[in-house]
Amino acid sequence: MFGLFKKKSELEKLSEAYAKAMADAQRLSTSNRKASDEMYAKAEEINKKIDAIQNAS
Repeated sequence: MFGLFKKKSELEKLSEAYAKAMADAQRLSTSNRKASDEMYAKAEEINKKIDAIQNAS
């Protein structure tokens, strides 16, 4: 209950965005390959930001 108002760190936000983008890319891969590739590219950009934050720490 006390963690209810805890703010998420930048790393947690990026991790969630990466997981969502990868899930969307997987879902789109069966219907729209171009959109799937775009989502995968977006996920890779997010992953690069995650790596940069982890390497800075």
